[in-house]
Amino acid sequence: MTDPIIQTPAGAVRGVRDQYGERYRAIPYAAAPVGAARFAPPTPYQVWDGVRDATQPSPTAPQPARDFGRLDMTPYFGPGWVRGDEYLTVDVRTPAAGGTPRPVMVFVHGGGFVTGSTQAPLYDGRAFARDGVVLVTLNYRVGIPGFLDLEGAPANRGLLDVIAALQWVRDSIGAFGGDPANVTVFGQSAGATLVGALLATPEAKGLFQRAIVQSGSGTGAFTPEQANRVTQAAAEALGLEPTAAAFAEISDERFLEILPKLAGLDLRTETADDPLAGLSPFSVVLAEQPADSLANGPAADVDLLIGTNLEEGNLYLVPQGNLDKVRSATLGETLFGAGTARLTEAHRRLSAGRTHAYRFGYRSTALGGKLGATHTVELPFVFDLADEPWLHGPTGLLGPDEPPAGLATRMHQAWIAFARTGDPGWATGSVQLFD
Repeated sequence: MTDPIIQTPAGAVRGVRDQYGERYRAIPYAAAPVGAARFAPPTPYQVWDGVRDATQPSPTAPQPARDFGRLDMTPYFGPGWVRGDEYLTVDVRTPAAGGTPRPVMVFVHGGGFVTGSTQAPLYDGRAFARDGVVLVTLNYRVGIPGFLDLEGAPANRGLLDVIAALQWVRDSIGAFGGDPANVTVFGQSAGATLVGALLATPEAKGLFQRAIVQSGSGTGAFTPEQANRVTQAAAEALGLEPTAAAFAEISDERFLEILPKLAGLDLRTETADDPLAGLSPFSVVLAEQPADSLANGPAADVDLLIGTNLEEGNLYLVPQGNLDKVRSATLGETLFGAGTARLTEAHRRLSAGRTHAYRFGYRSTALGGKLGATHTVELPFVFDLADEPWLHGPTGLLGPDEPPAGLATRMHQAWIAFARTGDPGWATGSVQLFD
Protein backbone atom coordinates (compact mmCIF):
# COMPACT_ATOMS: atom_id res chain seq x y z
CA MET A 1 0.00 0.00 0.00
CA THR A 2 1.55 3.29 -1.09
CA ASP A 3 1.45 6.34 1.16
CA PRO A 4 -1.03 9.00 0.01
CA ILE A 5 0.31 12.31 -1.30
CA ILE A 6 -1.78 15.48 -1.43
CA GLN A 7 -0.93 18.73 -3.19
CA THR A 8 -1.77 21.75 -1.00
CA PRO A 9 -1.40 25.41 -2.01
CA ALA A 10 1.92 25.51 -0.12
CA GLY A 11 3.30 22.21 -1.43
CA ALA A 12 2.82 18.45 -1.45
CA VAL A 13 2.50 16.39 1.75
CA ARG A 14 2.82 12.66 2.32
CA GLY A 15 0.62 11.01 4.94
CA VAL A 16 -0.31 7.49 5.95
CA ARG A 17 -3.34 5.36 5.20
CA ASP A 18 -5.01 3.06 7.71
CA GLN A 19 -8.38 1.37 8.26
CA TYR A 20 -9.99 4.71 9.16
CA GLY A 21 -8.80 6.68 6.15
CA GLU A 22 -5.78 8.95 5.77
CA ARG A 23 -3.78 10.93 8.33
CA TYR A 24 -1.49 13.92 7.76
CA ARG A 25 0.48 15.46 10.62
CA ALA A 26 2.53 18.58 11.32
CA ILE A 27 1.39 20.61 8.31
CA PRO A 28 2.40 24.24 8.93
CA TYR A 29 -0.36 26.84 8.69
CA ALA A 30 1.97 29.71 9.69
CA ALA A 31 5.67 30.45 9.91
CA ALA A 32 7.61 29.37 12.99
CA PRO A 33 7.15 31.91 15.84
CA VAL A 34 10.78 32.29 16.94
CA GLY A 35 12.57 35.24 18.50
CA ALA A 36 10.67 38.47 18.06
CA ALA A 37 8.09 36.63 15.92
CA ARG A 38 6.76 35.05 19.13
CA PHE A 39 5.07 38.41 19.77
CA ALA A 40 3.96 39.15 16.21
CA PRO A 41 0.85 38.10 14.30
CA PRO A 42 1.12 34.75 12.54
CA THR A 43 2.57 35.04 9.04
CA PRO A 44 2.11 32.67 6.09
CA TYR A 45 4.41 29.70 5.78
CA GLN A 46 6.64 29.77 2.72
CA VAL A 47 5.89 27.28 -0.03
CA TRP A 48 8.16 24.26 -0.29
CA ASP A 49 9.49 22.13 -3.11
CA GLY A 50 9.19 18.38 -3.27
CA VAL A 51 7.04 16.29 -0.93
CA ARG A 52 6.93 17.16 2.78
CA ASP A 53 6.78 14.25 5.23
CA ALA A 54 3.50 14.51 7.17
CA THR A 55 3.70 11.21 9.00
CA GLN A 56 5.21 12.36 12.30
CA PRO A 57 3.83 14.72 14.99
CA SER A 58 5.05 18.28 15.18
CA PRO A 59 6.79 19.98 18.08
CA THR A 60 4.51 21.62 20.63
CA ALA A 61 4.25 25.14 21.97
CA PRO A 62 6.57 25.82 24.93
CA GLN A 63 4.62 24.84 28.05
CA PRO A 64 5.07 23.68 31.63
CA ALA A 65 4.29 20.25 33.01
CA ARG A 66 0.98 20.06 34.87
CA ASP A 67 0.26 17.78 37.81
CA PHE A 68 -3.20 16.60 38.82
CA GLY A 69 -2.13 14.51 41.76
CA ARG A 70 -3.44 10.97 41.66
CA LEU A 71 -5.14 11.43 38.28
CA ASP A 72 -3.27 10.72 35.03
CA MET A 73 -4.07 13.68 32.76
CA THR A 74 -1.46 12.97 30.07
CA PRO A 75 -4.18 11.82 27.63
CA TYR A 76 -5.53 15.38 27.91
CA PHE A 77 -2.34 17.46 28.09
CA GLY A 78 -0.20 15.28 25.86
CA PRO A 79 3.59 14.97 26.21
CA GLY A 80 4.20 18.56 27.32
CA TRP A 81 6.86 20.65 25.61
CA VAL A 82 8.30 18.82 22.62
CA ARG A 83 10.99 21.21 21.45
CA GLY A 84 11.16 22.56 17.93
CA ASP A 85 10.40 25.81 16.15
CA GLU A 86 7.66 24.72 13.74
CA TYR A 87 4.72 24.07 16.03
CA LEU A 88 2.07 26.26 14.39
CA THR A 89 0.74 23.22 12.59
CA VAL A 90 -2.40 21.22 11.92
CA ASP A 91 -3.09 17.50 11.84
CA VAL A 92 -5.73 16.22 9.43
CA ARG A 93 -7.75 13.00 9.58
CA THR A 94 -9.82 12.35 6.45
CA PRO A 95 -11.79 9.39 5.09
CA ALA A 96 -10.08 10.01 1.73
CA ALA A 97 -8.90 12.91 -0.36
CA GLY A 98 -11.32 12.34 -3.23
CA GLY A 99 -15.07 12.01 -3.61
CA THR A 100 -17.90 14.28 -2.56
CA PRO A 101 -16.71 17.09 -0.24
CA ARG A 102 -17.23 16.14 3.40
CA PRO A 103 -18.06 18.17 6.52
CA VAL A 104 -15.03 19.59 8.29
CA MET A 105 -14.56 19.84 12.06
CA VAL A 106 -11.72 21.93 13.51
CA PHE A 107 -10.81 21.23 17.14
CA VAL A 108 -9.21 23.79 19.49
CA HIS A 109 -7.59 22.12 22.50
CA GLY A 110 -7.87 23.23 26.12
CA GLY A 111 -5.21 23.48 28.80
CA GLY A 112 -5.79 26.69 30.72
CA PHE A 113 -4.17 28.85 28.02
CA VAL A 114 -0.76 27.49 29.09
CA THR A 115 -0.61 23.85 27.90
CA GLY A 116 -1.96 21.40 25.34
CA SER A 117 -1.25 20.22 21.82
CA THR A 118 -2.38 18.07 18.92
CA GLN A 119 -0.31 15.24 20.41
CA ALA A 120 -2.79 14.58 23.24
CA PRO A 121 -4.11 11.01 22.75
CA LEU A 122 -7.69 12.13 23.38
CA TYR A 123 -7.68 14.10 20.13
CA ASP A 124 -7.09 11.13 17.85
CA GLY A 125 -9.68 11.76 15.18
CA ARG A 126 -10.03 8.28 13.75
CA ALA A 127 -13.70 8.01 14.73
CA PHE A 128 -14.50 11.22 12.84
CA ALA A 129 -12.76 9.99 9.69
CA ARG A 130 -14.48 6.62 10.09
CA ASP A 131 -17.83 8.39 10.12
CA GLY A 132 -17.24 10.58 7.08
CA VAL A 133 -15.91 13.81 8.62
CA VAL A 134 -12.59 15.53 7.97
CA LEU A 135 -11.09 16.42 11.37
CA VAL A 136 -8.46 19.12 11.81
CA THR A 137 -6.64 19.61 15.12
CA LEU A 138 -4.29 22.53 15.66
CA ASN A 139 -1.55 23.93 17.86
CA TYR A 140 -1.49 27.57 18.91
CA ARG A 141 0.75 29.76 21.04
CA VAL A 142 0.07 29.51 24.76
CA GLY A 143 1.30 31.22 27.91
CA ILE A 144 3.36 34.41 27.61
CA PRO A 145 3.92 34.21 23.83
CA GLY A 146 0.26 33.46 23.23
CA PHE A 147 -1.66 35.68 25.61
CA LEU A 148 0.44 38.16 27.64
CA ASP A 149 -0.68 41.68 26.73
CA LEU A 150 2.41 43.69 25.74
CA GLU A 151 3.04 47.12 24.31
CA GLY A 152 4.13 46.74 20.70
CA ALA A 153 2.47 43.36 20.21
CA PRO A 154 -1.03 42.47 19.03
CA ALA A 155 -3.29 41.14 21.75
CA ASN A 156 -4.51 37.55 21.81
CA ARG A 157 -1.82 36.07 19.59
CA GLY A 158 -3.03 32.56 20.39
CA LEU A 159 -6.47 33.53 19.10
CA LEU A 160 -4.87 35.00 15.98
CA ASP A 161 -3.19 31.63 15.47
CA VAL A 162 -6.57 29.89 15.57
CA ILE A 163 -7.91 32.33 12.98
CA ALA A 164 -4.85 31.68 10.79
CA ALA A 165 -5.47 27.92 11.07
CA LEU A 166 -9.10 28.45 10.01
CA GLN A 167 -7.86 30.46 7.02
CA TRP A 168 -5.62 27.50 6.16
CA VAL A 169 -8.69 25.28 6.33
CA ARG A 170 -10.59 27.62 4.00
CA ASP A 171 -7.77 27.60 1.45
CA SER A 172 -6.46 24.02 1.74
CA ILE A 173 -9.00 21.59 3.15
CA GLY A 174 -10.58 20.90 -0.23
CA ALA A 175 -7.44 19.01 -1.19
CA PHE A 176 -8.08 16.62 1.74
CA GLY A 177 -11.68 15.94 0.74
CA GLY A 178 -13.22 18.55 3.04
CA ASP A 179 -15.89 21.11 2.22
CA PRO A 180 -14.63 24.63 3.08
CA ALA A 181 -18.22 25.84 3.02
CA ASN A 182 -19.22 23.41 5.81
CA VAL A 183 -16.82 23.98 8.70
CA THR A 184 -17.59 23.45 12.39
CA VAL A 185 -15.09 24.84 14.88
CA PHE A 186 -15.24 23.20 18.30
CA GLY A 187 -13.22 23.44 21.46
CA GLN A 188 -13.12 22.42 25.08
CA SER A 189 -12.21 24.45 28.20
CA ALA A 190 -9.74 27.18 27.15
CA GLY A 191 -10.31 26.03 23.57
CA ALA A 192 -14.05 26.52 24.03
CA THR A 193 -13.47 30.00 25.43
CA LEU A 194 -11.44 30.73 22.30
CA VAL A 195 -14.34 29.49 20.18
CA GLY A 196 -16.62 31.84 22.11
CA ALA A 197 -14.23 34.68 21.32
CA LEU A 198 -14.28 33.70 17.63
CA LEU A 199 -18.05 34.16 17.65
CA ALA A 200 -17.50 37.81 18.57
CA THR A 201 -14.45 38.47 16.36
CA PRO A 202 -15.19 40.17 13.02
CA GLU A 203 -11.97 38.80 11.47
CA ALA A 204 -13.37 35.28 11.86
CA LYS A 205 -16.50 35.96 9.81
CA GLY A 206 -17.04 33.43 7.06
CA LEU A 207 -14.40 30.99 8.30
CA PHE A 208 -16.91 28.61 9.90
CA GLN A 209 -20.63 27.91 9.74
CA ARG A 210 -21.12 26.14 13.07
CA ALA A 211 -19.52 26.20 16.51
CA ILE A 212 -19.42 23.89 19.52
CA VAL A 213 -18.50 25.20 22.97
CA GLN A 214 -17.70 22.40 25.46
CA SER A 215 -17.17 23.54 29.05
CA GLY A 216 -16.03 27.00 28.04
CA SER A 217 -17.36 30.44 28.79
CA GLY A 218 -18.79 33.43 27.03
CA THR A 219 -17.57 35.56 29.93
CA GLY A 220 -14.06 34.14 30.35
CA ALA A 221 -12.13 37.06 28.88
CA PHE A 222 -9.90 39.35 30.93
CA THR A 223 -10.48 43.07 30.86
CA PRO A 224 -7.52 45.21 29.76
CA GLU A 225 -7.02 46.20 33.42
CA GLN A 226 -6.83 42.57 34.53
CA ALA A 227 -4.45 41.69 31.70
CA ASN A 228 -2.24 44.63 32.67
CA ARG A 229 -1.85 43.25 36.19
CA VAL A 230 -0.48 40.01 34.75
CA THR A 231 1.80 41.93 32.40
CA GLN A 232 3.22 44.06 35.21
CA ALA A 233 3.83 40.97 37.36
CA ALA A 234 5.64 39.22 34.48
CA ALA A 235 7.74 42.31 33.75
CA GLU A 236 8.68 42.63 37.42
CA ALA A 237 9.63 38.95 37.65
CA LEU A 238 11.90 39.34 34.63
CA GLY A 239 13.21 42.81 35.50
CA LEU A 240 12.03 44.20 32.16
CA GLU A 241 9.91 46.92 30.67
CA PRO A 242 6.52 45.48 29.64
CA THR A 243 7.17 45.74 25.91
CA ALA A 244 7.35 43.21 23.11
CA ALA A 245 10.85 44.39 22.22
CA ALA A 246 12.12 43.66 25.73
CA PHE A 247 10.35 40.30 26.05
CA ALA A 248 11.63 39.18 22.63
CA GLU A 249 15.13 38.92 24.14
CA ILE A 250 14.02 36.37 26.77
CA SER A 251 14.12 32.61 26.25
CA ASP A 252 11.07 30.37 26.39
CA GLU A 253 12.72 28.50 29.26
CA ARG A 254 12.83 31.69 31.30
CA PHE A 255 9.17 32.41 30.54
CA LEU A 256 8.25 29.01 31.94
CA GLU A 257 10.37 29.59 35.04
CA ILE A 258 8.37 32.66 36.06
CA LEU A 259 4.91 31.17 35.52
CA PRO A 260 4.58 30.17 39.20
CA LYS A 261 5.04 33.84 40.11
CA LEU A 262 1.99 34.70 38.01
CA ALA A 263 -0.22 32.02 39.53
CA GLY A 264 -2.76 33.17 42.05
CA LEU A 265 -2.65 36.88 41.18
CA ASP A 266 -5.64 38.79 42.48
CA LEU A 267 -7.34 39.87 39.26
CA ARG A 268 -10.52 41.16 40.83
CA THR A 269 -11.27 44.79 40.05
CA GLU A 270 -14.04 47.23 40.91
CA THR A 271 -15.83 46.34 37.70
CA ALA A 272 -14.97 42.67 37.14
CA ASP A 273 -14.36 39.43 39.02
CA ASP A 274 -11.61 37.05 37.95
CA PRO A 275 -13.45 34.91 35.36
CA LEU A 276 -10.96 32.06 35.80
CA ALA A 277 -11.06 32.07 39.61
CA GLY A 278 -7.27 32.20 39.86
CA LEU A 279 -6.71 28.97 37.90
CA SER A 280 -4.81 30.65 35.06
CA PRO A 281 -3.07 34.01 34.65
CA PHE A 282 -3.96 34.05 30.95
CA SER A 283 -7.07 34.38 28.86
CA VAL A 284 -8.20 36.31 25.83
CA VAL A 285 -8.18 40.06 26.48
CA LEU A 286 -11.29 41.90 25.30
CA ALA A 287 -13.02 45.18 26.00
CA GLU A 288 -16.33 43.31 26.15
CA GLN A 289 -17.15 39.72 26.98
CA PRO A 290 -18.04 37.60 23.91
CA ALA A 291 -21.54 37.05 25.28
CA ASP A 292 -22.02 40.83 25.24
CA SER A 293 -20.61 41.47 21.77
CA LEU A 294 -21.95 38.71 19.53
CA ALA A 295 -23.71 41.26 17.36
CA ASN A 296 -20.32 42.57 16.18
CA GLY A 297 -18.91 39.18 15.22
CA PRO A 298 -19.64 36.44 12.70
CA ALA A 299 -22.35 34.77 14.78
CA ALA A 300 -25.35 36.22 12.94
CA ASP A 301 -26.03 32.94 11.13
CA VAL A 302 -23.72 30.48 12.92
CA ASP A 303 -25.35 27.43 14.53
CA LEU A 304 -24.18 26.80 18.11
CA LEU A 305 -23.99 23.61 20.20
CA ILE A 306 -23.08 24.46 23.78
CA GLY A 307 -22.98 22.83 27.19
CA THR A 308 -21.17 21.88 30.38
CA ASN A 309 -20.61 18.89 32.65
CA LEU A 310 -22.63 18.48 35.84
CA GLU A 311 -19.64 18.48 38.23
CA GLU A 312 -17.03 20.59 36.44
CA GLY A 313 -15.26 21.79 39.58
CA ASN A 314 -14.35 18.32 40.87
CA LEU A 315 -11.26 18.13 38.63
CA TYR A 316 -9.61 20.93 40.58
CA LEU A 317 -10.32 19.42 44.00
CA VAL A 318 -10.69 15.63 43.97
CA PRO A 319 -7.23 14.60 42.65
CA GLN A 320 -5.65 16.64 45.43
CA GLY A 321 -7.95 15.14 48.08
CA ASN A 322 -9.82 18.42 48.64
CA LEU A 323 -13.37 17.56 47.59
CA ASP A 324 -15.97 19.89 49.02
CA LYS A 325 -19.24 19.63 47.11
CA VAL A 326 -20.27 23.22 47.79
CA ARG A 327 -16.88 24.55 46.75
CA SER A 328 -16.85 22.30 43.68
CA ALA A 329 -20.27 23.52 42.57
CA THR A 330 -19.28 27.15 43.12
CA LEU A 331 -16.04 26.71 41.21
CA GLY A 332 -17.79 25.00 38.30
CA GLU A 333 -20.44 27.69 38.12
CA THR A 334 -17.83 30.48 38.25
CA LEU A 335 -15.57 28.96 35.61
CA PHE A 336 -18.07 27.50 33.16
CA GLY A 337 -21.73 27.50 34.19
CA ALA A 338 -22.60 31.18 34.35
CA GLY A 339 -20.59 32.13 31.27
CA THR A 340 -22.04 29.26 29.26
CA ALA A 341 -25.58 30.28 30.24
CA ARG A 342 -24.95 33.89 29.18
CA LEU A 343 -23.45 32.88 25.85
CA THR A 344 -26.35 30.49 25.23
CA GLU A 345 -28.92 33.17 25.91
CA ALA A 346 -27.06 35.79 23.89
CA HIS A 347 -26.84 33.48 20.89
CA ARG A 348 -30.53 32.65 21.09
CA ARG A 349 -31.36 36.35 21.24
CA LEU A 350 -28.90 37.80 18.74
CA SER A 351 -28.22 35.09 16.17
CA ALA A 352 -30.32 33.73 13.36
CA GLY A 353 -28.41 30.48 13.81
CA ARG A 354 -29.88 27.64 15.82
CA THR A 355 -28.87 27.17 19.47
CA HIS A 356 -28.67 23.66 20.90
CA ALA A 357 -27.78 23.07 24.58
CA TYR A 358 -26.57 19.92 26.34
CA ARG A 359 -25.44 18.73 29.76
CA PHE A 360 -23.05 15.85 30.33
CA GLY A 361 -23.85 13.81 33.41
CA TYR A 362 -21.99 10.49 33.28
CA ARG A 363 -20.01 10.14 36.50
CA SER A 364 -16.51 8.74 36.09
CA THR A 365 -15.67 6.11 38.70
CA ALA A 366 -12.08 7.35 38.98
CA LEU A 367 -10.57 8.08 42.40
CA GLY A 368 -13.05 6.02 44.32
CA GLY A 369 -16.00 7.35 42.36
CA LYS A 370 -15.42 10.90 43.59
CA LEU A 371 -14.27 12.41 40.29
CA GLY A 372 -17.76 12.26 38.84
CA ALA A 373 -19.03 14.21 35.85
CA THR A 374 -16.14 16.60 36.02
CA HIS A 375 -14.29 18.83 33.59
CA THR A 376 -12.84 16.96 30.55
CA VAL A 377 -14.76 13.71 31.16
CA GLU A 378 -16.98 14.26 28.11
CA LEU A 379 -14.04 14.30 25.68
CA PRO A 380 -13.57 10.49 25.39
CA PHE A 381 -17.24 10.26 24.44
CA VAL A 382 -17.16 13.07 21.89
CA PHE A 383 -14.10 11.47 20.25
CA ASP A 384 -15.57 7.95 20.70
CA LEU A 385 -12.54 6.69 22.60
CA ALA A 386 -14.19 5.80 25.91
CA ASP A 387 -13.19 2.13 25.70
CA GLU A 388 -9.45 2.82 25.38
CA PRO A 389 -7.48 1.04 28.16
CA TRP A 390 -5.35 4.13 28.85
CA LEU A 391 -8.45 5.97 30.06
CA HIS A 392 -9.21 3.33 32.68
CA GLY A 393 -7.49 1.76 35.66
CA PRO A 394 -6.67 3.23 39.08
CA THR A 395 -5.40 6.59 37.74
CA GLY A 396 -7.34 6.79 34.46
CA LEU A 397 -9.75 9.62 33.71
CA LEU A 398 -12.75 7.27 33.42
CA GLY A 399 -11.81 4.99 36.30
CA PRO A 400 -11.96 1.18 36.49
CA ASP A 401 -15.58 0.68 35.39
CA GLU A 402 -16.92 0.36 31.87
CA PRO A 403 -18.94 3.37 30.70
CA PRO A 404 -22.60 2.90 29.77
CA ALA A 405 -23.05 0.98 26.53
CA GLY A 406 -23.86 3.29 23.65
CA LEU A 407 -23.11 6.61 25.40
CA ALA A 408 -20.00 7.35 23.33
CA THR A 409 -21.80 6.42 20.12
CA ARG A 410 -24.77 8.61 20.99
CA MET A 411 -22.69 11.66 21.87
CA HIS A 412 -20.20 11.27 19.03
CA GLN A 413 -23.01 10.86 16.50
CA ALA A 414 -24.75 13.99 17.84
CA TRP A 415 -21.57 15.97 17.15
CA ILE A 416 -21.34 14.41 13.66
CA ALA A 417 -24.98 15.24 12.91
CA PHE A 418 -24.51 18.81 14.05
CA ALA A 419 -21.48 19.21 11.79
CA ARG A 420 -23.42 17.86 8.83
CA THR A 421 -26.71 19.71 9.23
CA GLY A 422 -26.67 22.00 12.28
CA ASP A 423 -29.14 19.68 14.05
CA PRO A 424 -27.67 17.30 16.67
CA GLY A 425 -30.99 15.51 17.11
CA TRP A 426 -33.01 17.48 19.66
CA ALA A 427 -35.15 20.60 19.73
CA THR A 428 -33.51 23.98 20.11
CA GLY A 429 -35.60 24.83 23.16
CA SER A 430 -34.61 21.75 25.14
CA VAL A 431 -31.41 20.66 26.91
CA GLN A 432 -30.10 17.20 26.01
CA LEU A 433 -28.64 15.20 28.89
CA PHE A 434 -25.89 12.67 28.17
CA ASP A 435 -25.53 10.23 31.06
